[in-house]
Amino acid sequence: MFTLEIDGTAIAVINGDEATARDLFTCDGFKEDIRTMTTAGRPIWNGTSALTVRKATEDEIEEFEDALAADDGEGDFEPDEHHAAEGTGSDDEEEADIVFLVDIDDEDEDQPLDA
Repeated sequence: MFTLEIDGTAIAVINGDEATARDLFTCDGFKEDIRTMTTAGRPIWNGTSALTVRKATEDEIEEFEDALAADDGEGDFEPDEHHAAEGTGSDDEEEADIVFLVDIDDEDEDQPLDA
């Protein structure tokens, strides 16, 4: 497993090999996602900091496994059309799971109550 780290903070873990991790963590669609997603009101990625892919620590692997075990399979999965359009994988390639290690802000939290 490999971890995406930005400015010294572990952001996400993937259960793939290093090539898969680098491919997914650096594709245009994922980079756009982490520029628009926020944690504690701030973007996960500022668009300029280095995206570092490294081997996951034992604690990060445990957090990944706990998150997958707790997943009820009813999340809002949306395929990444940017990555799919690049055509880098084959149809029989196994899908990799990504678990964020930072708390992602809920999009609805920023909505005014009197809308």
